[in-house]
Amino acid sequence: MARSGLINSDRVLAALTKVNRAHYVQDIEGAYVDAPQYIGYGATISAPHMHAHAAENLLPLLHPGARVLDVGSGSGYLCAVFHHLISDGAPGKVVGIDHIPELVDWSVENLRKDGLGEAVDDGRIVMVAGDGRQGYPSLGPYDVIHVGAAAPKLPSVLVDQLASPGRMFIPVGSYSQEILQVDKDEHGNVTKKQLFGVMYVPLTDKDKQF
Repeated sequence: MARSGLINSDRVLAALTKVNRAHYVQDIEGAYVDAPQYIGYGATISAPHMHAHAAENLLPLLHPGARVLDVGSGSGYLCAVFHHLISDGAPGKVVGIDHIPELVDWSVENLRKDGLGEAVDDGRIVMVAGDGRQGYPSLGPYDVIHVGAAAPKLPSVLVDQLASPGRMFIPVGSYSQEILQVDKDEHGNVTKKQLFGVMYVPLTDKDKQF
């Protein structure tokens, strides 16, 4: 991805290199294939190029000591990447939320396998089960919010949990989906920018996901 120009930041390249995707998938043989993979419970882990897109887009707000919320955290892969991006010189916090408790438990196992057990134990990475559509306000506001499933419309409650300044990367739409970059400036003003079309699994509730 770096050779093809998809990754332009040395920081993003270093963070992705530190995370072994084989620890976050079920099909080990396909761990490094640039394609989404099914991880059970109606959920997928996104293709590596989408994780690279997200990290590159959110990088300006992924400073040391930042607070990050990953909605639909799945296997925990992107939480690990974010942790490496915000932990250079200052202890940041990454919160992953998913409404499937079994996936949350699995993601913690994955993070430990990837050498991040200490970060989980001391609260630098927090993985919780809950409705990500409502965010996780008790640990906010967040400099960065990443949403890993498509919402039918932009959830205002997540915009409210953005810090000033802050940025959200979120797929929006039902049949036709697009990535929205949502920015909140230091005065609380919100702007939206359409980035590109995508096809994500829907951001829904637990009962509808199975």
